[in-house]
Amino acid sequence: MDLVWEQVVMDARDPVALGRWWADALGWVVVNDAADEFEIRPTPDQLPGLLFAVVPEDKTIKNRLHPDFRPADQAAEVARLVGLGAQRVDVGQGDESWVVLADPEGNEFCVLSSRAG
Repeated sequence: MDLVWEQVVMDARDPVALGRWWADALGWVVVNDAADEFEIRPTPDQLPGLLFAVVPEDKTIKNRLHPDFRPADQAAEVARLVGLGAQRVDVGQGDESWVVLADPEGNEFCVLSSRAG
C-alpha cells in the first residue's frame, strides 16, 4: 500500500477564523492561509494536517468523526480551551472520564483524562 495520510478536512463557515482557532488550540503552524482552504500542521513538513474548507451552511448535527486529545493535565487543558472559545457540550456522553467540547463553529472534540506520569 502506498497511501500517505495528508489531512483531515473540516467544513467551516469561516475557514480562516476556525483554522486560526485550531492552530492556537494545538500550537500548530499555518501552511496555507487562503480564504477558502486554510491549512495547519504540527510543523510545516509534518502530516497529517487539518484543512478548513468553506461551506455555506452551519453545522446542524453531532459530528460522526471527532478528534480525541490526551493532555498532561485535563482540568488545565479544558480551562485553556474554554478560555480560547471552546464550549462544553452534551452529546449524550453521560458521566465519563473525558470532557466533550466544541470549537467556535460547534465541531465536537474530546479531552481525555490526564496522561499517567
